[in-house]
Order: sequence, then C-alpha cells, then structure tokens
Amino acid sequence: MKLNNTFLLRIAVAIILLMHSIPVMLNNGVNDFGNLYLNKVGFAPIGLPLAWAIKISHVVAAFCLIFEKYVKWACIITIIILIAGIVMIHIKDGWFVVGNGRNGIEFNFLLIVVLLTIMYPGGLKGKKSKK
Repeated sequence: MKLNNTFLLRIAVAIILLMHSIPVMLNNGVNDFGNLYLNKVGFAPIGLPLAWAIKISHVVAAFCLIFEKYVKWACIITIIILIAGIVMIHIKDGWFVVGNGRNGIEFNFLLIVVLLTIMYPGGLKGKKSKK
C-alpha cells in the first residue's frame, strides 16, 4: 500500500464502496435491488445478475483503490455506475441527500469528483503527481 497524495481519498472511497456493498450482499438487499427494481425498470431478466455485478464491482474497486492497482479502471467503472445511479434513481429527488431533500445526487456527484481526483492527482492537464 502506497502512501502518496491520494492515499486518504483512496481509503475513504474504498470504505464507502465496501459499506455500500457488503451489508446489502448479506441482507438480501442486492436480490431486492435486482428483482424489485432493476427487473421492473426494464432490465429483466438480467436485473439480478446486474445488481450482483454492480456490488461485486464496488468490492473489487475498493481493493484496487486500497492497493493502488488498476485504479483508473476501477474509477471509470465506478463513475459509470454512479452516473447510472444519478440518472435512474437520484435525479428525481433533486440535489440534496439530506436536509433540504432526501436521496438526491449530491453524494454521487462528490464521489465522482473524488474519483476523478484520484485518477488525475496532477489535474486534468496530464501533470504527474510527485510521489
């Protein structure tokens, strides 16, 4: 595990991804998401396998971030899932997760920006960060 300028962000996002995945993998939440949501919004008959793929991708991405392996791929896949979550689930509830609303896009937006920062620690101009 490398301690560079993205270390704290990588660990924080890894914890978020693990906590967003493992509990629902153990309490039937993934099955409910696949069967009761994804299948009903047009993904039948692959809603359940898709739900599992999403949660497993979060776990894999968490370990990629922790051990700094395949970070860009892990971030890209996670960003795609977060954008799909915004479009399919959160946008109808507006911006706020809590406070002035509930279940909005602000948390996904923040995670996307953090993942982009992890992918490009030197900024989008392609400058490499010093390790």
